[in-house]
Amino acid sequence: MSAKAEAVGAPALELDGVHKRFHQGRRVVEALAGLSITVQPAFITGLLGPDGAGKTTLMRLAAGLLLPEAGTVRVLGHDTRANSAAIQELIGYMPQRFGLYEDLTVQENLNLYADLQGLDATRRSARFEELLRLTALGPFGKRRAGALSGGMKQKLGLACSLLRAPRLLLLDEPTVGVDPISRRELWSIIKTMRTQGVSVLVSTAYLDEAELCDDIVLLHHGRLLAQQAPAAFGEPLTGRCYLVKHPTLRRRALQARLVAREGVIDALVQADGVHVVLGGTQAQALAGEDWQPVAPRFEDAFVSLLRSAPAASATPALANPGLIPTAAMVGPAGGDVSAMSLPAAAAPAVPAADTVIEVHELRRFFGSFQAVKGISFSVSRGEVFGLLGANGAGKSTTFRMLCGLLSASSGTLRVAGVDLHTARSAARARIGYVAQKFALYGNLSVAQNLRFFASAYGLRGARRKARLDWAQREFDLGGFLDAGTAELALGFKQRLALACALMHEPSILFLDEPTSGVDPLARREFWQRINQLAESGVTVMVTTHFMDEAEYCDNLVLMSLGEILALGSPQEIRARVRSVQLPEPSMEDAFIELIQAHEAQIRRAA
Repeated sequence: MSAKAEAVGAPALELDGVHKRFHQGRRVVEALAGLSITVQPAFITGLLGPDGAGKTTLMRLAAGLLLPEAGTVRVLGHDTRANSAAIQELIGYMPQRFGLYEDLTVQENLNLYADLQGLDATRRSARFEELLRLTALGPFGKRRAGALSGGMKQKLGLACSLLRAPRLLLLDEPTVGVDPISRRELWSIIKTMRTQGVSVLVSTAYLDEAELCDDIVLLHHGRLLAQQAPAAFGEPLTGRCYLVKHPTLRRRALQARLVAREGVIDALVQADGVHVVLGGTQAQALAGEDWQPVAPRFEDAFVSLLRSAPAASATPALANPGLIPTAAMVGPAGGDVSAMSLPAAAAPAVPAADTVIEVHELRRFFGSFQAVKGISFSVSRGEVFGLLGANGAGKSTTFRMLCGLLSASSGTLRVAGVDLHTARSAARARIGYVAQKFALYGNLSVAQNLRFFASAYGLRGARRKARLDWAQREFDLGGFLDAGTAELALGFKQRLALACALMHEPSILFLDEPTSGVDPLARREFWQRINQLAESGVTVMVTTHFMDEAEYCDNLVLMSLGEILALGSPQEIRARVRSVQLPEPSMEDAFIELIQAHEAQIRRAA
């Protein structure tokens, strides 16, 4: 009997009492602890959980790349210990960092993966044509993979994983680091796979994507916390979710007030107010607050379940970093940052004027290609300013020029009172920078990274010691100073990167997609810190593909094809696309509507 015939009617994936452990130095981390789940055929099953929950380990076990220490993993009826070769014929697997060959073209990558997967030569032409049409990569077959946008790279990786027409598709965070338009395109492909009878197991850090799934597996410390349909998660929270508005308080200030209040499980800036989840049904409104009940979301259930779940016994920085913030970082309600001793804005050598970043007619050419086309904006002291755009919009180029990492071709560019054309190094001394992939040294320990950055910023003597002590205490790093940085999961890497960036008390902080791939609870902790910094007078400029994070910005720029499409507050930009069809547009709605309209206009003009 053939492998495919043998597996007909079986669940797509079964884990029965699975244990998997890893050794990290002298530590033993239990990634999965007696896990039992069943993934139904022809379902899109979402795999969710905070950093260190065991999602990637589960994916690798399902792909046959790892074997369990105990328990059984069956893929389409086949035991991974006994039938790994048969399983490889039945699955497609796209890991977090899919190995595209960037010097090869789109078509050459497809050819290479077809060879590696043993795809029959007689089937290739038709399969290539089908996948290029599905992913809309047909016109780019001769383009180098390295020249593709982030979203297009992800679609090419997905096409390579689909070459053998798998019956089970394993996708490990396929949408991390891509813009909202590309995310929708990728999910359109995933839904198409389901209509063709393919079972899909997809892990994601975007909780809105969970609501697109048929079933959700929620992991916590390597154990199953819950498995059910997305809508079922929110049912226990009915009557406990509110949108709170205040006529005079800014949304960030209102959030800080609400998140510290007894009985509040979660408070998140959203649209024109703050979305609140209560532990009970009684709203404790203060004078001036307007509480309106709203329907619970999956994200509300996710946060509520995880904040009430038991803590792990393993070292959290390695086994489950960034999951439940410690009592030193958040209060009983899960978000009080009032006790933080974050640095005040560094006043020395910065002009007293409110404008600390000034951009006028900024341009950047790469050969004959104009990546940034005469953009202008300014940022005030203590402002959180967002720089948004689709992959390839020019925002990363703009960001690098603002940080002094890339010279401008022309235009005015002043940061912290310094002209970046003539005094780039002086400007760098006044800014902190958190890179998208975290500019940490993985072969150094946490303590060594802190000491290195303290020295790089010129800290000496008593001030150096004081800042190192501050970083260890404020970011809860004291227990992990000897841990290798490469071993840390994303939540703790993010925390360490922010500590290093703030070591010299900069007056301006640049954040380049700092929460990409980080779980929602670690993102909340991160933004509590950023909001506190802004309140202390530090100016923050951030790029992000999480549109809910754009709501934290006082003002933002939306870029497309090197130009500014919109400039203003989140409320003003959402108002640009309000219509009968979209009476209450989200920031993601505004992002997609404005960019797609601009790109359509460019195509018509061409």
